[in-house]
Amino acid sequence: MKQILNHLFEHKTFSREQSKEILKNIALGQYNNSQMAAFMTAYCMRSITVDELEGFRDAMLELCLPIDLQNGELVDLCGTGGDGKDTFNISTLASFVVAGAGYKVAKHGNYGVSSGCGSSNVMEHLGYVFTNDTDKLKRSIDEANICFLHAPLFHPAMKTVAPIRRELGVKTFFNMLGPLVNPARPQNQMVGVFNLELARVYAYLYQKSGIKYTILNALDGYDEISLTCDFKTFSAEGEKINSIEQLGFEKLAQSDITGGHTVAESADIFMKVLNDDATSARTNVVLSNAAIAIQTIAPNKSFADCFYEAEAALISKKALASFKRLIAN
Repeated sequence: MKQILNHLFEHKTFSREQSKEILKNIALGQYNNSQMAAFMTAYCMRSITVDELEGFRDAMLELCLPIDLQNGELVDLCGTGGDGKDTFNISTLASFVVAGAGYKVAKHGNYGVSSGCGSSNVMEHLGYVFTNDTDKLKRSIDEANICFLHAPLFHPAMKTVAPIRRELGVKTFFNMLGPLVNPARPQNQMVGVFNLELARVYAYLYQKSGIKYTILNALDGYDEISLTCDFKTFSAEGEKINSIEQLGFEKLAQSDITGGHTVAESADIFMKVLNDDATSARTNVVLSNAAIAIQTIAPNKSFADCFYEAEAALISKKALASFKRLIAN
């Protein structure tokens, strides 16, 4: 590790193979906690390269517990986190809206590290029991159109770094990996990232992946559509700035979409959205993200058509029904 740290201190980069080897050694406990904390801290003081991200991803997928859900076209809505914005659980709620609209969702989630309440925190609080049992997950998709993949159950080797990430409490390169290492290998992905530089690195990787994708970044730094400003999308159609005004929305204040101070408060916001009893600001943000996910699956549809699909799923309580069926499974 001393050699690796010196390599970082000299502002040098790692090859894809070197990165893969480093992450495998971290996951397998080859370094002590101080060394791993030093690596994570030093690494985040510079930008990640495409080769490094590919190598880290390769290691995570090689070490993960694979799962074959055999349910046709799946979609994941997942953000990197690490934007420091403390929003409510937008991508998780949008996942249930997409499921309510009839699409099959394999939601990859984890406990919050750099935010107060990650998707796993709120799902656990609301009664969901995490599982990596293939039959149960398949049944969830069949009955609720959605399954929830709690990352630690599929990436057991990451237990060595989980306590260090919690203690550091800031984003690390593991944030960048979350959307890339869904063990179900969904054929469609809507990914939110916290800056444009990372969005372009992601776009390069996804161009080579053969899956349908949309990468999102709000211009003021959110890793999702926030409606606080315009946002960029990256897809097979290229890079595009999307004006919230042209999409028919008024600009929101950041305070309109903050999350709760506790998991219980976040869960309360979560259920208000699903019951169609939330503020219009929160509802529109969730529906906008759901619309982009639907458009990722069906790129021939307009944003407006996808938004109406999402809105119908929420108003008809089909999104809520998907949630209830998942919890009951």
